[in-house]
Amino acid sequence: MRIATTIFLTDETVTPVRLARELEQRGFAGLYLPEHTHIPVSRETPYPAGGELPPEYGRTLDPFVALGQAAAVTARLTLGTGITLVAQHDPIGLAKQIATLDHLSGGRFTLGVGYGWNVEEAADHGVDWSTRRALGRDRMALMRALWADEPTAYEGEFGSVRASWAYPKPAQEPRGPVNGPRTLIGGAAGPNLFAGIAEHADGWLPIGGRGLTESVPKLREAWETAGRDPKHLQVVPYAVLPTPGKLAHYAELGIEEVVLQLPPAGEPEVLRVLDAYAAYL
Repeated sequence: MRIATTIFLTDETVTPVRLARELEQRGFAGLYLPEHTHIPVSRETPYPAGGELPPEYGRTLDPFVALGQAAAVTARLTLGTGITLVAQHDPIGLAKQIATLDHLSGGRFTLGVGYGWNVEEAADHGVDWSTRRALGRDRMALMRALWADEPTAYEGEFGSVRASWAYPKPAQEPRGPVNGPRTLIGGAAGPNLFAGIAEHADGWLPIGGRGLTESVPKLREAWETAGRDPKHLQVVPYAVLPTPGKLAHYAELGIEEVVLQLPPAGEPEVLRVLDAYAAYL
């Protein structure tokens, strides 16, 4: 099983360069970073985990800039977002960022896609909360038109792009209905989410990894119904606090990668946790 990590990198934590070097030297598989552009102070949206919103949410580094630094000082470490709030981006610009990072890293990028939880943050980006999922899907389709081998136009409900020259292309080869970098969709288990994963992703990025005994077979059913090869489905539990029993359970479910949560802390504390996690490598 590949052991990757995620962390809220901020202006107060270990740096991307230092962390990436340590992860690769120690044999960890990857680094995934979350995204929040800003957190409005006058928000009404409750923190999904309950209680007060941790301060790192409002201090998060831009994941693409940070992952670009990580890519430059590593050769094997995979790089990912957990997750990119696609609906909050201009899709033409985002397609360029993603393709550039995947190209420069030699195909090491994983695009984690999500729909968000903070209504006020999304509103400041002009996102209508009720249509954010449809908007995200539309923007993914537009980006894939730009990543196509030949100039390809796209006309969607929320946006369009003319057939264009758009280089660099992502380094990763197309996979069935999916082109561009490896794409994992985050979100709570359910038929709509699973249908979307089967239609235009490589797999699922479930936060915390609970309930997979019941949900993974349902996802596999949706995947096979869509005509996808069962061998290609990827389920990657995300932001996991590990135990030997938990990781053994994931292995029994056929899971090949897990993303462990690191604390949003300075270098000494992060390195101590990496030392502890080394037992799982």
